[in-house]
Amino acid sequence: MILSLDSFKKIGDALLVTLAVLLTFLAFLVFRSADDNRLFSWTWVFAGGNASTIFLLLILGIILAFALARVSLFERGPIAFLFLFSFVTTAIFWSEPELIMDASRYFTQAKHLEVYGIEYFIREWGKDIAAWTDLPSIPFLYGIIFKCFGENRIVIQIFTTLLFSGTLVLTYLIGKMLWNEEIGFSAGMLLLGMPFLLTQVPLMLVDVPTMFFLTLSIFTFMKALDQGGVPMIALASLTVFFTFFSKYSTWIMLSVLGIILLVYLKKESKVTFRRAVAVLLLSGLLIGTLAILKFDVISEQIRLLLSYQKPGLGRWGESFISTFFFQIHPFITLAAAFSLFVAFKKRDLNFIIISWLVFFVFVFEIKRIRYILPVLPLLALMAAYGFQKVGTKELRRFVVFTIAISSLTIAIFAYLPFACKTSAESLKKTGEYLNSNEIEIVEVFTLPFKNSLANPSVAVPLIDLFTKSKILYQYSPELFPPPNNIETWRLRFTWEYKNPKYYTENQVQKNNILIVIISGESHPVLPKHLEQKLKGYRVSKRFETLSDPFQYKTRVEIYTRQINL
Repeated sequence: MILSLDSFKKIGDALLVTLAVLLTFLAFLVFRSADDNRLFSWTWVFAGGNASTIFLLLILGIILAFALARVSLFERGPIAFLFLFSFVTTAIFWSEPELIMDASRYFTQAKHLEVYGIEYFIREWGKDIAAWTDLPSIPFLYGIIFKCFGENRIVIQIFTTLLFSGTLVLTYLIGKMLWNEEIGFSAGMLLLGMPFLLTQVPLMLVDVPTMFFLTLSIFTFMKALDQGGVPMIALASLTVFFTFFSKYSTWIMLSVLGIILLVYLKKESKVTFRRAVAVLLLSGLLIGTLAILKFDVISEQIRLLLSYQKPGLGRWGESFISTFFFQIHPFITLAAAFSLFVAFKKRDLNFIIISWLVFFVFVFEIKRIRYILPVLPLLALMAAYGFQKVGTKELRRFVVFTIAISSLTIAIFAYLPFACKTSAESLKKTGEYLNSNEIEIVEVFTLPFKNSLANPSVAVPLIDLFTKSKILYQYSPELFPPPNNIETWRLRFTWEYKNPKYYTENQVQKNNILIVIISGESHPVLPKHLEQKLKGYRVSKRFETLSDPFQYKTRVEIYTRQINL
């Protein structure tokens, strides 16, 4: 079914939206120095003179948004549309390297489960398996996936993309439960209007899965209060358990369940309260059991969070201008702000559910976009709520599609090429090279970096993530002296690297065909023991990127053993 152009209140409204989107992009380009994002600052992303190409692509994207806004096909299957459209578009980002060093920890934790089993993972979490300030839910799931489907990055990317698409669907369902289908659908689409979020989907981190589990906790808790029943109460309890052990920040975020309960008590006090108690008791039993088993580990992690990570937030932060205007489409932020006035005027208690955690971000000044990723579906719901006061339904649909597609355009054609030009790409290409040459075993050496920003040993698991080859690596802590101010160093976890047993056991060091050397500079000076080791080898491949703006750069040289005929 095709909607007539007459269904727009004024064709001029659509042109006004188009003009606003394009002028906003140009204005942000001019003032891009205000973007202090640590990963995708517009200062870096648009430093290569690609802005004119992106501008033309934005025009084409707006034309596509206009066409989609006139098609009502998705109205007959909003869940299928949101899921498939988001999955297909975010799958484009699978070509990204692993941009954030934290992935090294999560891969290592997951691989321990794959290699040694579930019982070992549970027993040794925080002991032989270095846990830093991580919680086990997401690495546990990653490990199960490796064990079932093999150790391959693509299976993790499929999983995280499924979770992201599932988050869009859950956002739609929450909006539908609280208000109506239009708000739910708009909110789901608006999650695609956050360029930074799109780049995080394929990475082996915990942020996107945590966002999914928090959103699922909200949805299942609401369903449990609405309909009750043992299956739904059990599902809600299990979801809360997984969310609780996803990240420490979710402990505060789960306070939204208390807000949901207070709002729902207005409807049916006795039944609602009994159902809530059932969920909280069962989830509390599950959480308490694991917390008791790992009390020593958790208490030490909390001490570290309070003494190291909490004070560090002020030093590692990004401005709200960067987060809510550059890394999230500004129309989303403005609509979310406007929604406060709309909800206040209506005295809409349901609005408190979706705005509660967004208030937390500002009250506690959480100025790091990665830390607020789980809250973004609620921000999208606020924006969708605010958009209800914009023109006609068709115009609102056009605005929502324009925001989503313009953000996708920027993320795909600006953010993604930038990501693939960072030095993290060197590790990805190294793994792919080893796979293409069907190397069974490779010996890896790491050299100290001149700037001592991070321990280069954390790069070894990232190569491992990209290759099928077995890695032999012997970590020597004495070769990597940490910085003097290690207690407050933002990459402190890298200096507490613990070499996994699987890099040394059941593997022979003799007659390796390839040797991989990871360093922080071109043509590094090799220590004598390594020079001796490399006799009879020559450099066959070098992977390095000199153009990215980051201090920490990884360069890889691959040495091949010469065979004398």
